[in-house]
Amino acid sequence: MTQKSTRQPIWLPLVIALAMVVGIIIGSRFASNKPVAENDRKLNAILNLIAQDYVDTVNLHDLIELSIPKILSSLDPHTNYFSAEDLKASTDDLNGSFSGIGIQFMMVNDTIGVVEVIPGGPSEKVGILAGDKIIMIDDSTATGEKMTNSAVMKRLRGEKGTKVKLGIKRPNTSKTLTFTVTRGDIPVNTVDAFYMIDKNTGYVKINQFGRHTYDEFITAMASLEEEGAKRYIIDLRGNGGGFMEMALLMANEFLPANQPIVFTKGRYKRDDNEVWSDGNGSFQDAEVAVLIDEFSASASEIFAGALQDNDRGLIVGCRSFGKGLVQKEFVLPDSSAIRLTTARYYTPSGRCIQKDYKQGLLDYEMELADRYKNGEIYSRDSMKIDKSQVFKTAYGRTVYGGGGIVPDIFVPHDTVGITSYFIDVVNAGLMQRYAFNYCNQNRAALNKMEDYMQFLRMAPSDDALIKDFADFANANGIVPRWYYINQSHDAIVTNIKALIARDIFGNQAYYPIINRNDKTVQAALRALNKHKAAFPITE
Repeated sequence: MTQKSTRQPIWLPLVIALAMVVGIIIGSRFASNKPVAENDRKLNAILNLIAQDYVDTVNLHDLIELSIPKILSSLDPHTNYFSAEDLKASTDDLNGSFSGIGIQFMMVNDTIGVVEVIPGGPSEKVGILAGDKIIMIDDSTATGEKMTNSAVMKRLRGEKGTKVKLGIKRPNTSKTLTFTVTRGDIPVNTVDAFYMIDKNTGYVKINQFGRHTYDEFITAMASLEEEGAKRYIIDLRGNGGGFMEMALLMANEFLPANQPIVFTKGRYKRDDNEVWSDGNGSFQDAEVAVLIDEFSASASEIFAGALQDNDRGLIVGCRSFGKGLVQKEFVLPDSSAIRLTTARYYTPSGRCIQKDYKQGLLDYEMELADRYKNGEIYSRDSMKIDKSQVFKTAYGRTVYGGGGIVPDIFVPHDTVGITSYFIDVVNAGLMQRYAFNYCNQNRAALNKMEDYMQFLRMAPSDDALIKDFADFANANGIVPRWYYINQSHDAIVTNIKALIARDIFGNQAYYPIINRNDKTVQAALRALNKHKAAFPITE
């Protein structure tokens, strides 16, 4: 992309245009548009006919609510309608906080099990503990098949200052304990974990791009730098995006001055923008590898594309999702909203990585499943690449548009130890449930441990752990098949230890354990050890 006189530095407000921002009322915006006005009269006439003459009584509000998503779905897969309630729920996490009671939970045999109590949160203040089971919410039963995760969240979240009464079963008493919790603001961290993989390499896991992701990221990077990090692995696997501004600010940290990060083109000039680096980044000389997979989308792809096209970072993993459309949010009079696609974004080399959606929404939604079916996630040779869309990075490497970010180093999904037994216990959620029960039974001893390393030293032997787990799974309907259990031995043990560590010490303990056998992390580490991510990268 050639540099233009209209370029603006990253910190200017134009960056906000790339994020999901609150717009003007959509009806007011188009009120003077004659074709829209004519169709509006036609729609009103149809609704009046239904209201007056249809054989049955119809709730027109519900009819309209059902119709709007169908209309929008004919445009593109990412233009969406949100009711007022859904809009609030969808933005709570991205905004960095929500109002709730301050716990992490999981469903255990149709019962709400408290996995973690957020320090300083409302639940900790009234004495709720990890390991408690919530059986009543506001005098109503909170157990059974209807208690899904979303149903639980709906009942536990609420306006700040409101109260919720919880009936608790605790392992050390047969009585039902009652706690009244006053809901409060709960911070939502988007940086799951950061730690030193070796004496030179820092690892940062980011689960989404929320309003405070950049601040969390800088805090993590500064901490790792103090610990001696000279190179970094940024893990964006499973990160479906969020606020694009955060990805742009992060990319700016690694780029020298006057390097393109992203640009957008829309139907109108107002939606055309360019974002360039300002040269104030703190990690311009650090080697970096970015991990992606088929669920890395949108803002994740902008970050990865900016580093790849500028030959500034090594992209490791599987082909990313392929979302290159930009949405703006238009709030309607009833506080519902439409997130309307107004532009396409392009990486610095000029490629749009949006995958094809002309065959319809169903095919679009099935595309990821097709990658598994066609073997793409297991073999680079099976990767679908549109070789008609060829672009060049800053130093002349070939990259492709249309269909996501193609990694510099492809790492297939790890199938070692993935037997039918392993799949059965994963699908039944038994490893999480076993870890939860283990923590409950050993909580007094576990709470005395300083960190996860002490837990690993004092944990039962791997053979004892796998035997105990097989007995637990058998009691829960999964019959032991030792031929397959032995094949899955390492995978099961590693996952269980990581889950137990997370229940006690949080995600900061989970990732150092689970990443020991993670082939993508290890591939990135080997590449960094060979300086394949040096500027400009040599892969």
